[in-house]
Amino acid sequence: MVFRFPQKVLFKHCDPAGIVFYPRYFEMLNDAVEALFADVLLWPFEDIHPTGGVPTVAIDVVFKAPSRHGDQLILEIALKSLGRTSLGLQTTALAGDQVRFVANHTLVLVDGTGRPAPWPDAMRQKITEQMDTPI
Repeated sequence: MVFRFPQKVLFKHCDPAGIVFYPRYFEMLNDAVEALFADVLLWPFEDIHPTGGVPTVAIDVVFKAPSRHGDQLILEIALKSLGRTSLGLQTTALAGDQVRFVANHTLVLVDGTGRPAPWPDAMRQKITEQMDTPI
C-alpha cells in the first residue's frame, strides 16, 4: 500500500539558504506516520500514547535533491515489513516526479514502560491487509 501525505514546504522548514534544513524532514516524516496511523490504521497516536507508543528505532535516509520554501511535496509511505513488535516503512518524498529523499524506517510498538510489545491481533490484521492495498 502507498499512503500519500501532502506537505507544503513552509518558511519554518527552511534554513537561511532557503532550503529545507534536514532535521525538518524528520518532523515531516513523523507527521506523515501519525496521519497514516490515524487515517488508514484507525489507531491515532492520541489513543496509543496513554499506554505506550510507536517510536522510530531505526532510520536510513538518502537525500536526492533539495526542497525549497513553497515546494509542494508528497510523502508516499509504503508498509514494507511486519515483525512481532516492529513495522518497516519506506517513505519517498516527491515534488512532482522528482525524488527529494527516500527513508527506510522501523517503528516498534512499546508498552507503558518503553519495552517492545506485540502488535494487537486486530492491528496486525489491519497492517497486513494494507501491505498490498493501494490508497
